[in-house]
Amino acid sequence: MLFSFSKPLRARTVIISVALMLVVFANGVFFKHVSEVYPLAGGNILFVLSLAIVLLCVTVIVLTLLSWRYTLKPVLITILLVSSLVAYFMDAYDVVIDNHMIQNLLETNIKESVDLLSFKQVLYFVLLGVIPSVIVYRLKIVPTSFKETLVDKAKVIGIALVFAIVVIFSFSKYYTSFFREHKPLRYYANPAYYLYSIGHYAAETFSHPYSGIAPIGQDAVISPANEPRKLMILVVGEAVRWDHFGLNGYARDTTPQLRKEDIINFTQFTSCGTETAVSVPCMFSPFGREHYEKEQALHTENVLDVLKRAGVNILWRENNSDSKGVAKRVQFEDYQTSEKNTMCDDGECRDEGMLVGLQEYIDAHPKGDIVIVLHQMGNHGPAYYKRYPKEFEKYTPVCKTNQLEQCTKDEITNAYDNTILYTDTFLSKVIGLLKTNDEHFATGMFYLSDHGESLGENGLYLHGFPYSIAPEAQKHVPAVMWFGKHSNINKAQMTASAKEPHSQDSLFHTLLGFVDVNTTIYQPELDLLHVGR
Repeated sequence: MLFSFSKPLRARTVIISVALMLVVFANGVFFKHVSEVYPLAGGNILFVLSLAIVLLCVTVIVLTLLSWRYTLKPVLITILLVSSLVAYFMDAYDVVIDNHMIQNLLETNIKESVDLLSFKQVLYFVLLGVIPSVIVYRLKIVPTSFKETLVDKAKVIGIALVFAIVVIFSFSKYYTSFFREHKPLRYYANPAYYLYSIGHYAAETFSHPYSGIAPIGQDAVISPANEPRKLMILVVGEAVRWDHFGLNGYARDTTPQLRKEDIINFTQFTSCGTETAVSVPCMFSPFGREHYEKEQALHTENVLDVLKRAGVNILWRENNSDSKGVAKRVQFEDYQTSEKNTMCDDGECRDEGMLVGLQEYIDAHPKGDIVIVLHQMGNHGPAYYKRYPKEFEKYTPVCKTNQLEQCTKDEITNAYDNTILYTDTFLSKVIGLLKTNDEHFATGMFYLSDHGESLGENGLYLHGFPYSIAPEAQKHVPAVMWFGKHSNINKAQMTASAKEPHSQDSLFHTLLGFVDVNTTIYQPELDLLHVGR
């Protein structure tokens, strides 16, 4: 973008220049994946070049529609700054910025943002965002009337459309497969796809018919003769994949403590989503993955509301980002800072801190069943090495940076597996707490991860990929149960059932079943405990 700052430029010239810069410098992952599907040999190279032209035309059209006389510079500067960060995250982690990822970004707290910050990210932001933005800001734009602006926009959009159509028809046999068979490739177009995703997210958030909180399970009751009292600790894990959980046949025994317990291990358990912002509210909602919709769930009671209405004592302890709206109407305690969590070091608050004082909470509730939810920091990436105390660093060397592309696959895996080792010890301590209460309660622990994680397979890292095309590593999660001696569960039957496919859709009805809540919304076929009774 080399311009004279003294000579006024037409708005279309600036828009085309910005679009060209974005296509050339901010779409590396897009062209990388295109070249994997269409190797740069023979006629393919001409098709890839044609695709660059079509992407340029689309970007010009989008920027032209968004930019008007008084909004031209603010819009272009905003898009340049945002696109530079999008380019970094796609280049570094191969993520897709869809509407769910937009939700994740908006709900990310400062601590999570710091974990993602790196020198390379700053470099992208300065070179692709700040410097071009300064240039755009300093440019003089030729003033035009509203009529002239409309005519100019119509010409630009018309020419770009014609150009794109001609190019597409010239390579029609390629574009037929591109549009029909390789839809995921379009998810990497920067800025077109993230702008579309922002629009989709806004439409979901602001254009919905929901208001207030719709009640469910208003007939929920527990029999007065229900004995003994129930005590369930539900542990919601973070970013743990099934195949790195020692109980599931992993080459490394990452779950040595759980192996000593009488555990029911679910081997075919799938998540509601590939990100916390979807999976957590979805698993507690009555809708299930197929019918889950963010705004509807946000404006509808969840299983914790039903349990509370039935007389169950509910406590949510949080060591992740937040409950994603699930715990808004129950007792909530934040364990992300040293003000509450007594086990913090170097700015990292450990999951074990959520166990401190838990016995006092149990003792303070002499009546009624108790359900406690512990939301772990778990394997939250990319800084896996921060997620466990030093004594759990069994597998070495480990990746000591959040820039995973700088580490080897083994280093990333080592840090990730060490974190599971720590979770294993944490869960064994949860079971130990339950055992001390086994004389007075029918006790149980249910652990399940919210979603899985990619560790560099096929260039993918972290999670949040669109569910329909996400790899199994992001959807197949570990889930285990443990029950005390007074729980009326046929463990042999449950162990057999645990080998069959299950999903997070079962959590809602399993919690109702454990505390014997009678309500018309309860579906026994989705209760994981039903087969064992």
